[in-house]
Amino acid sequence: MTKMIPSPLRSTVARTTLLVGLTTALAAPLQASEDLPRGYYYLPEEGDLVGEVYTIEAEKEDTLIDIGHEHGIGYRAMVRANPDVSVWYPGEGTEVTIPGQFILPDVPRNDIVINVAEMRLYYYPPAEDGEPRIVQTYPLGVGRQDWETPLGNTTITQMVRNPAWYPPASIRREHAEAGDPLPSVVPAGPDNPLGTRKMRLGIPGYLIHGTNKPEGVGMRVSHGCVRMLPEDVETLFDQVSVGTQVRIINESFKLGWSDGTLYVQAYPYLDEKQGTTIQRVTEALDEVDASTEGLDYAVDYSRLREVVEVPGGMPVALETPPEPEPAPRFYEQLQLIAATDDADEDEASQG
Repeated sequence: MTKMIPSPLRSTVARTTLLVGLTTALAAPLQASEDLPRGYYYLPEEGDLVGEVYTIEAEKEDTLIDIGHEHGIGYRAMVRANPDVSVWYPGEGTEVTIPGQFILPDVPRNDIVINVAEMRLYYYPPAEDGEPRIVQTYPLGVGRQDWETPLGNTTITQMVRNPAWYPPASIRREHAEAGDPLPSVVPAGPDNPLGTRKMRLGIPGYLIHGTNKPEGVGMRVSHGCVRMLPEDVETLFDQVSVGTQVRIINESFKLGWSDGTLYVQAYPYLDEKQGTTIQRVTEALDEVDASTEGLDYAVDYSRLREVVEVPGGMPVALETPPEPEPAPRFYEQLQLIAATDDADEDEASQG
């Protein structure tokens, strides 16, 4: 697959023109992490962005889900970034956008951070003395609306390879009512919904685990547990231990700086109870104003409004570029044309 370089995001409009439409664009790459595995990024010394948005060409046998998994992106994120591309048959040669740039969540950059709003996990491993710090990030499946993933700070309390699954009574009852009864125990193997790795959390009844249905990663499909792609959960499992801190947040609106530019990244609310669109816009305005207070920074408020109203899940620059120089007045343009014609005639006579 061929990688293409994205173009910078920019726009113009003052805060009073909040109804101006959003021009879709891709954020410029801000990290040089080609020497790291997929999903690994060097932490910026200053700033909050990692990764890049880029495009590839689909191959004949690809699905949008397969492409996303290859690049560490879940289902919903791929669909949002490619609304006109078929999920099951993108088509050979079709350009597919990979939304692989992220504003790091506004929490301490230590251990595991799970942001259920973006269905993504961030792991900040400790670094050896003198070595640069990195962040690893992975797509997740999270709890359905009636089985929401809980929020809060906890730890890993148990780690099991190739676990058996003992379905809770509530889940067995749900399946029985749907005509799909479950056994009291599902042994390790290809039919086990926990996959090959299980990490129990200090919140009773909740896990980080693998899955035997990777197509659900990037969706709200679980009974509250956090699902990871099989290869991702095995990679994470080998790096953490009992006692590793886990912070679970629901941050649907993120702000971050990079090279003096303020970026915003927004995701759909998981629940309508979180607020109305007007509330979202108001809260976003307040957060942006707080981030730029005391700075000589021109914010593109129309772009901000569009990002909040139609959250696409990709970082968008909020900087208004300088106003273009005014065009010469009409008579000045005529004088310029006349002067150019005279110069041409002189040159011709000399030739």
